[in-house]
Amino acid sequence: MKLHLAGAEGAHLFNACEADHVVIDRMPHACSVIVTRTELISPWKPTAFSAITADDLTLVLPLGCEILLLGTGPRQRFAAPALLEALYRAGIGVEAMSTPAACRTYNILVAEDRKVAAAVVLQ
Repeated sequence: MKLHLAGAEGAHLFNACEADHVVIDRMPHACSVIVTRTELISPWKPTAFSAITADDLTLVLPLGCEILLLGTGPRQRFAAPALLEALYRAGIGVEAMSTPAACRTYNILVAEDRKVAAAVVLQ
């Protein structure tokens, strides 16, 4: 699925989301990633939703985001509250959604100049 967005100049944006990769700034990434307006962590350690640990999510803490979009693969799944505890204590809201939905939502929120991060896995 191709994604198009006007505005948000200079920000990292998703250009496409396919079953086996995402495209950020016209570069394909066949791995899990964390992305903000100014930061790109690729690869991000977990290879699937079931492999995400609380330590993996703490990488978001220093990025200055208010919202984390957690892309959980091809379908929406929810993380155990214990995995999200450090994010909640830091005042970061977490929204779990399918990876394609997380990519689309991230682009919209960046265009609105929101402090958002997306952490997405492909599986």
